[in-house]
Amino acid sequence: MEFTDVVMKRRAVRRFEDGGVDREVIERIARLAQRTPSAGFSQGQRLVVVTDPARRREVARICGEETYERDFGPWISECAAQFIPCVSEAVYHRRYQEPDKVGDDGSEIEWPVPFWWVDVGATMQNIMLAAVNEGLGCGFVGPDIEALRACLGIPEEYTPIGVMPVGRALPDVRSPSLKRGWVPFDEFARWDGWG
Repeated sequence: MEFTDVVMKRRAVRRFEDGGVDREVIERIARLAQRTPSAGFSQGQRLVVVTDPARRREVARICGEETYERDFGPWISECAAQFIPCVSEAVYHRRYQEPDKVGDDGSEIEWPVPFWWVDVGATMQNIMLAAVNEGLGCGFVGPDIEALRACLGIPEEYTPIGVMPVGRALPDVRSPSLKRGWVPFDEFARWDGWG
């Protein structure tokens, strides 16, 4: 699939066939998720991939799937896999305390932006685009972070960002938010300055 087509076909999917995707496909998506940038090549992102149906149902319960079922059906549990991107701020701090990253005075940089959030966002985008490239769909839901951490045994150092169900998309109810339409391109993209 052409890259432009992949980007244009990406959308938040909220209805999936239950299972039905080979592990090799899920693994290809996970491998592409790893190939994202990270400040100082810190690589503070991690990924938990849940394919076991009973475990998917438990993750869906933690995400409050029952509140979505009226409009979308059991879209969090009925998928091929749930991708849970995680990030560790501490990994970035440790990396930026290494000799090649400290300032002249030996101190860690002042973080103008918490780049760990930027980098895990790139991981998430790779998952979304890789899913589309495989002919699949991907959604996103924010969980109860502590309950998800406990369920999946995620170390305290890592923050699970959310749950990204991936699978074969079924027809679903489109979000009413889409009626807002896209911001006009000339309002979105500014050339050579804001004005």
